[in-house]
Amino acid sequence: MNNFTIYHNPRCSKSRLTLELLKEKGINPDIVLYLETPPSEKQLESILKKLNFKARDLLRKGEAEFKEQHLSDQSKSEQDLIRAMIEFPKLIERPIVIYGERAIIGRPPENVLEIIK
Repeated sequence: MNNFTIYHNPRCSKSRLTLELLKEKGINPDIVLYLETPPSEKQLESILKKLNFKARDLLRKGEAEFKEQHLSDQSKSEQDLIRAMIEFPKLIERPIVIYGERAIIGRPPENVLEIIK
């Protein structure tokens, strides 16, 4: 199976486990180290669409940047939140696995089995 992409953080145990699970299933995904190479605004909008998420759903609310940027403020627009995730990619929930027009968050890692079917 090809054409899989994982937005991966090698320091994250869930991300490592998700990548390992994909490889066990014979999938060698393209690996995007999103902390080093954050998605563009257009890419992030596409990911959100594939996940069927709003930007707020993809935010890691426990990160210092979430508080520092006042992202809990409900008046922040979708574009404000997307821009914050691009500027501070640590805010993006991980790992994200994409296959075609579908995407899933690997939390727990077994979630990715849904996209393999």
